Amino acid sequence: MADDRLIVALDVSTMDNMKAIVSSLGDAVSFYKVGMELFYAEGEQTVRYLQEQGKQVFLDLKLHDIPNTVAHGVSSLTRLGASLITIHGQGGPIMMKAAVEAAHESAAKLGIERPKLLAITVLTSFDDESWTAIGGQLPISDQVINLAKLAQSCGMDGVVCSALEAKMIREACGPDFLIITPGIRPSFAATNDQKRIATPSSALQDGASRLVIGRPITQAEKPQEAVRLIIEEMESISK
Repeated sequence: MADDRLIVALDVSTMDNMKAIVSSLGDAVSFYKVGMELFYAEGEQTVRYLQEQGKQVFLDLKLHDIPNTVAHGVSSLTRLGASLITIHGQGGPIMMKAAVEAAHESAAKLGIERPKLLAITVLTSFDDESWTAIGGQLPISDQVINLAKLAQSCGMDGVVCSALEAKMIREACGPDFLIITPGIRPSFAATNDQKRIATPSSALQDGASRLVIGRPITQAEKPQEAVRLIIEEMESISK
């Protein structure tokens, strides 16, 4: 039985590769992430296909531009019916408020459920050294908390952040704020290029709402077995 707290990342560039993953996982997974690589290569048919298979979609395109441009982008994406869409929190409050307003207005006009908007805080590929190199003055964790509070005040539904900051965000933003955590690596998986990582159980214990996991599942010799092991660990933490 699928656990919708697990989002599998479709980090591939063709419809054929995407369909192969979805087919191999079958009913074991109900929620998928479509990111830049796949969406830019194959477009909205990726979302349509997943919906036809009865799956929920996390559209992770990390919009970041002037407020008007982002608002129009959100309007265009809202019609696709994705459950979650990402916006860069570092685009600031005016941009985030414009995105929220656009999502509400577009969904109302179309008579569909509004997508939940998530603010990107600090990408999980950053460590302290690379963060300082781009001029980060606050510690990463402080910047993540600041952006989460700002996003909530702008009407955003949640954030994408490292599991290492999930507990602090949960305490700062309350029980209903969505916390989506990439950089999750079960014990059997390699860490690859992620710096700030956690296990599925520890991330959920610290307040994460949903977990994004890619390579440990999609590159596993037995993908369904990898999902089963991950869900076993997740289910040790009550929903």
